[in-house]
Amino acid sequence: MLDVLTGFVAELRHAGLPVSVAEEADAAEAVGHLPLEDRQAIKFALGATLVKSANHWRAFDTAFEIYFSMRGPQFSVGQDEALPGTGPGLVPGEGEGRMASTGDMEPVTPEEIAAMLFKALRDGDQVLLGAVARLAVARFSAMEAGRPVGGTYYLYRTLRNLDLDGVLARLVAEARTLAGDGAGVPDAAVHGEAPGGPVLRGRRPGRLTALEERLLEDEYRARIDELKKEIEAEIRRRLVADRGAEALARSVRKPLPEDVDFMHATRDELEAMRKAIQPLTRKLATRLARKRRHLHRGPLDFRSTMRHSLSYGGVPVEPRFKHPKQAKPEIWVVADISGSVAAFARFTLHLVYAIASQFSKVRSFVFIDGIDEVTGIFDRSDTVTEAVHRVNLEADVVWVDGHSDYGHALTVFYERWGHEIGPKASILLLGDARNNYHASQAWVVRELRNRARRVFWLNPEPRSYWGSGDSILEQYAQYCDAAYECRNLRQLEAFVEHLM
Repeated sequence: MLDVLTGFVAELRHAGLPVSVAEEADAAEAVGHLPLEDRQAIKFALGATLVKSANHWRAFDTAFEIYFSMRGPQFSVGQDEALPGTGPGLVPGEGEGRMASTGDMEPVTPEEIAAMLFKALRDGDQVLLGAVARLAVARFSAMEAGRPVGGTYYLYRTLRNLDLDGVLARLVAEARTLAGDGAGVPDAAVHGEAPGGPVLRGRRPGRLTALEERLLEDEYRARIDELKKEIEAEIRRRLVADRGAEALARSVRKPLPEDVDFMHATRDELEAMRKAIQPLTRKLATRLARKRRHLHRGPLDFRSTMRHSLSYGGVPVEPRFKHPKQAKPEIWVVADISGSVAAFARFTLHLVYAIASQFSKVRSFVFIDGIDEVTGIFDRSDTVTEAVHRVNLEADVVWVDGHSDYGHALTVFYERWGHEIGPKASILLLGDARNNYHASQAWVVRELRNRARRVFWLNPEPRSYWGSGDSILEQYAQYCDAAYECRNLRQLEAFVEHLM
């Protein structure tokens, strides 16, 4: 058990979860007080000791299911599958007397698996459902030892052969028939309820209403979802037995929300990032405020030190210093919101405005080949999320064809608003600098640097891509104080802390 726990913690660290040695010791101590057969208790005990953010639970759950999958000789791959309620290993129905085994006896046919699946879903029999899942994986997944294929492929093969949509249609059709004639079903007496569960229990014969049919479908779909989870667990168990937990964990490891690349995030990952950015902004605002309160002390204040020393008989026991007055920076955000970097711009604007109290002023501009100021949209919106959504709908950012033209957009920005930039302003230029082979007009960045306090360029592409193809970042970066790679929320957070 200790070896499993050590490997599990190592996987969490590889996935990006911050787990200290003390927390690992706490987890081992917690597991020592729990029965090892109670996986749920062990799971939540480990979660309480090792997970510090709700955004990390998905990564924790994936690693747990791999390292703490079904273990022991009773779950060994290839063992005979004894089906409940049929005697020792007997398949019910037309194949009565046939062994549900992958051994020397004749295997279960697809028709028999389909019959058992229909019965398990109709009656809500969880034990039979788990047995059907194991049989289906053994029969349909075509898993081969040592084959480097992900579990998703095997899941697809198994579900395709089960035809769950067709099974659902048959279940609903049978329920309509039973509701119409009021006929009883033998299994109802065994399981304490009629097929279809509480929807049909105790109702009079007659046609199902639309609401009853919808509730019935939802109930069957929930049972199908349970079946899919059972199949996934069985596939995972077999992959662990074939490849080992470490190898499987590496193949299915997914980045944490704060480590997902803006430019390659899926819809689900973007949603997870939106949920992660709220606690991130609160933590960042608190950290910046504390950093501002504890600034480095200034030079020695000789007069104040000598005056204060009078209380000690003229001995300068407590030196006094001149604390510099720190002015809050003024932020100007100029962001490319074309398709390739739109997600990066949205999250950066969201983060900057969520911590706007740490700045004396925030002004924002968005562009593609045209440019528009959107500061007013943020001022008139109730939430930052609403403002970012309205920016995409209302901003006038297309000049000719809607393809990125940094040169034209920056030139218009300087001509219209350049005279308002002062020595307190810090300018953030956001984009990948892929200019579609238009003129760069890099002189604009040079003039902005002469007027502003600092100019930074934030690029969501990997640094190795800079300057390749139509990227002209090097022409702009030479006039910036620094150019940063900001591919994810973690890097964006690190830059904002540096900005202060």
